[in-house]
Amino acid sequence: MLAESHFAAVMLAPAPGNRAALGSDRMLEYDAPVGALVIHPANVEGRAVWSSTRESVIIAIRPESMAELAASELDAGHVAIQPPAFGTVDPQALYLAQLLKAELTQRETPNELYVDSLVTMFGVHILRNYTGVQQLPPAPKGGLSNRSARRVQEFLEVNFSSKISVADLAAVSGLSPRHFIQAFTRTFGEPPHKHLLRLRLSFAERLLVKGEMPIAEVAHLSGFSSQSHLTTAMMKYRRITPMQVRRKG
Repeated sequence: MLAESHFAAVMLAPAPGNRAALGSDRMLEYDAPVGALVIHPANVEGRAVWSSTRESVIIAIRPESMAELAASELDAGHVAIQPPAFGTVDPQALYLAQLLKAELTQRETPNELYVDSLVTMFGVHILRNYTGVQQLPPAPKGGLSNRSARRVQEFLEVNFSSKISVADLAAVSGLSPRHFIQAFTRTFGEPPHKHLLRLRLSFAERLLVKGEMPIAEVAHLSGFSSQSHLTTAMMKYRRITPMQVRRKG
């Protein structure tokens, strides 16, 4: 396989009896325990053969997205990814992979900003641990400045019903994506995806109380993918259905 994106696979179950080659014709044999991380950089030829069913989370990140992340997180214009040895266990990668699996498989409609946050943090983890960068920027401390918090809040209040990425919010705040996620959580007491969801639910409730449009249209205008998505989110976080909100109004 010769891919245009960086691929990283995290094993969620043991996978014995694997053979693989990366940037070489020499096939290596290895066992992959739970948490084993395999990184296949973009434009590097690789081959893989496995003898049993594998359960894994595979994350693909485009080189241009990784370069942007490297510039913001490491202040580096270019970094070369250095894959770990086959079979290497990475507990942090496993933790992020398990969160991704839960969000993608246990919900009718995954929270896009949450998934983007997890993929962003995964990309940062790869950059900080598998690029050979010797001097890393210090870990961020503290929350958003008053000015940044106000700018982010104003941006969210205007754009909450649109698709928003971590990179969008980080740019508004003037911080790197990782620093933004951590600083936002410290400032607002909840991660960005939960704050955005709360804004959408509050707006939907106001529209429902007015009772002037179908619930499906309320869902669309509030940033939900469907009436079912709105109902599921409202039941989980507000313990009430859209129809009950409308009747109370």
